[in-house]
Amino acid sequence: MSSGPPGAQAPASPAPGPLNGIRILELPAIGPVPFLGMLLADLGAEVIRIDRRTPGADPLSTLLGPAGPLGRGRKSVAVDLRQPAGAAVALDLMAEVDVLIEGFRPGVAERLGIGPAQGLARNPRLVYGRMTGWGQEGPLALTAGHDITYLAVSGLLHGMGPAAGPPIPAANYVGDFGGGAMSLAVGLLAAVLSARSTGAGQVVDASMVDGAAYLATMVRTLHGHGLWRDEREANIFDGGAPHYRCYACSDGRYVAVGALEPRFWDLVVRTLGLDPDSTPSPLDPARAGELADLLAGVFARRPRDDWAALFAGLDACVAPVLTLAEALDYPHNQARGSYVEVAGVPVATPVPRFSGTPATVAGPPPEIGADTDEVLTALGYPADRQAELRAAGVIG
Repeated sequence: MSSGPPGAQAPASPAPGPLNGIRILELPAIGPVPFLGMLLADLGAEVIRIDRRTPGADPLSTLLGPAGPLGRGRKSVAVDLRQPAGAAVALDLMAEVDVLIEGFRPGVAERLGIGPAQGLARNPRLVYGRMTGWGQEGPLALTAGHDITYLAVSGLLHGMGPAAGPPIPAANYVGDFGGGAMSLAVGLLAAVLSARSTGAGQVVDASMVDGAAYLATMVRTLHGHGLWRDEREANIFDGGAPHYRCYACSDGRYVAVGALEPRFWDLVVRTLGLDPDSTPSPLDPARAGELADLLAGVFARRPRDDWAALFAGLDACVAPVLTLAEALDYPHNQARGSYVEVAGVPVATPVPRFSGTPATVAGPPPEIGADTDEVLTALGYPADRQAELRAAGVIG
């Protein structure tokens, strides 16, 4: 890997991250909520995560929650929120932080006694971030769902995948992490700025189905003006255009062609050795199939890496389609230090990059409950009270 020997961590940041001084309380969840906590920790926030005293046995949930790279950079407090004394610990923490993030189904936090009303009563400046699939209200609000279901009803899934066969979801990138975590991140930071200027906190409600739909604004704009067909592989950005799609090479691997602008397309034609006068225009719908077949035949003559070397450094918007493993060693990614190893897994380094307050990987995932004593002591819980809570099974 480009970042150093196996087990290497990101180098220490020379300055505090841009969120230095912001305190976050993260309630137990998997997937997009831990991703958000990771993002905020990488940006320099102090993140305290409440973990369940006894984590579930499902290895997928464990890896996508506290034990994997998504769980890095926190302090972990093991608390049973189902007990009133555990809820009281959470409320005491809410009184001391700037932001709370939770991913319970609607009504769960309220039933536990740690909902927005209780939190804002203890801390009027609190930004209470909520992430759900369907939102806090609506006929589907209390039903289960996953990324694929949110994409299905937002209209996005219909447009994903090849024309033949069923739609293919995009590995939870769009709903969970784009529509959910990233939209809530922006909302939380906006609300923190508002709280600092007004003194008033608020609830920030992020629905993955809403967030996914928001990401489709460009495509909906084109569709609304008759420039996007509601079919797969029938449009300029979905593989329907011969100059914006992937082509198989002689070794069964692929190159991605994205030569939308005329100057890029002209360079593709010349680099492939085609005759500019006889090659069909990519802007001629009547000859799109003919052009795609022509390009497919040319790219099929040589292996992927030959084409990558031929187009390297050219303004032609042609690139090799790399696997997850291959991307680690791609020269551009190596030069930028784009990956680092965390908890035995290569992951992307934090983004975006800051010139004065750089973000950095915020340490390894903590053991569940490793910081319980430290955090409760800082809250003013004496040792005998902590012993009582531990004996009662409230903390671990």
